[in-house]
Amino acid sequence: MKNSSTKKPAALKWSGCSDIGKVRKNNEDSFLGLQFDSREVQRLGKIGEASMEKKDFTFAVSDGMGGALAGEYASEIAVEKITTLLPRSFGQSATGLEAGFADVLTELFGQIHRALAYLGSSYEECAGMQTTLSLCWFTPGWMYFGHIGDSRIYHLPAKKNEIRQLTHDDTHVGWLFRNGQINEREARTHPRRNLLQRALGGTNQFVDPQAGAVGYEAGDIFLLCTDGLVDGLYDHHTVELLRGKNPSPAQSLVAASLKNSGRDNTTALVIQIV
Repeated sequence: MKNSSTKKPAALKWSGCSDIGKVRKNNEDSFLGLQFDSREVQRLGKIGEASMEKKDFTFAVSDGMGGALAGEYASEIAVEKITTLLPRSFGQSATGLEAGFADVLTELFGQIHRALAYLGSSYEECAGMQTTLSLCWFTPGWMYFGHIGDSRIYHLPAKKNEIRQLTHDDTHVGWLFRNGQINEREARTHPRRNLLQRALGGTNQFVDPQAGAVGYEAGDIFLLCTDGLVDGLYDHHTVELLRGKNPSPAQSLVAASLKNSGRDNTTALVIQIV
């Protein structure tokens, strides 16, 4: 039996890309990468690689909505709040977070929601501001995730070519698809596919984010993306691009999606376990 104390700690390789698309006048998508411990938080660049031996990592995407620049502002607030709130929980992850991760993420989403709701009710230019949020928190051996809206988190295991959507789209069309009433093609072309039932901010009184945990191994790939990316890519095409040799898989995904669609802001964030 191999001595676990000599096992090389996992490392992450990541890439992120966001594009305004062909139609919109401003980009309401935001994405974030952080590495942190209980004392220090460091923003990550769009492309990089680092060991998980001493620090946790968080990646997130958000897609804002609202009049004027309110949507753009909402998504930026969401990712900035993560920078200040999540590192406080590093100590819990260091001692094993399996029992409490959902509480931590639910509180995080609740604080972001309350901040957006307050701004939306206090300032006319922020009225109606809302955002989706999909977040992955990597600790040794586990990825914890929180989600609300119709941005997505996918998992592509090392030994499979079938990608799995971990998050549920908070739309009626998403519910129809999950329950087998429509197929992938029908879900993508449904006229009500972009009508959200839940988001952070706005007039929503309660926030009940989806939370989950996934064990991972070397070779696994995780994808966080906004609905603009999904609009231009089917799952099998996404798998081909994630398995490719491009130094920035996120850039490849966004470029391919824009070629096929580009009707919305388009964002991808890819994390590979190495």
